[in-house]
Amino acid sequence: MKTKRAYTMGARAEAVQETRRRIMQATFDLAHIQPIAAISLDAVAVGAEVSVQTILRQFASRAGLIAASIDYAKTVISEERLVPVGDVDEAVRVVIDHYEQRGDLALLLLAQEQDPDAAPVVASARGTHESWVRAAFAPMLADAADPKELFDLLVTATDVYTWKLLRRDRRRSRRVTEARMRRLVEAVLIPPEP
Repeated sequence: MKTKRAYTMGARAEAVQETRRRIMQATFDLAHIQPIAAISLDAVAVGAEVSVQTILRQFASRAGLIAASIDYAKTVISEERLVPVGDVDEAVRVVIDHYEQRGDLALLLLAQEQDPDAAPVVASARGTHESWVRAAFAPMLADAADPKELFDLLVTATDVYTWKLLRRDRRRSRRVTEARMRRLVEAVLIPPEP
């Protein structure tokens, strides 16, 4: 009898967690196409196939939903950007893959930077990119004569705006964009002459 009850409780807990994940994913999906301030609980409920009451039961408020969804998105994006430490080619390939999937979202968020709802998201995204640069290029940063300068250059060379300039503004192919970003990264990794 205890086994059945434990199983039922476990299945229920899993169902609650899956509902919570669907709600945060629906919020993340909406953030790809509209400003955060415009994301309504009704739209999230439709996307997650739940009621607004279910959202409020899970997150207490819209602000609670947005905060949890930021953490969820940060985890998803961090997993998408995992790379072997010190592998320049793989780092550039992965960040280009990421921008191909999420670059327009990043640009939409950056355009909302002054909005109080979006400001924490933008700050989190910047922090995620900086953490990724620190991890992906750790050996190079450790060996650099000026690690702060190299860090700044690597953040810039792999930034979403660099991708935008090449891919959207200059209309370069994905392959060419990746090759040019790799060249930028390789150039900044060459130690300056004394």
